[in-house]
Amino acid sequence: MNMTTSVQYITNQKGKKTAVVIPVSDYEKLMEDLDDLAVIADRHDEPTIPHDRFKAELKRDGILSR
Repeated sequence: MNMTTSVQYITNQKGKKTAVVIPVSDYEKLMEDLDDLAVIADRHDEPTIPHDRFKAELKRDGILSR
């Protein structure tokens, strides 16, 4: 991910960083990545199939051109 460098930190009275402000576009990218990771975690125990079989099924179903 190529995030911008316009990050701002919010600090308390002692100078300790307590929060961060990032551009909305960066936030949206982070949320999308988090959603992707959640899907991966949910599907972790699903059985896998070989790539060739997967491609053949996509072609059979008309999703992938022959």
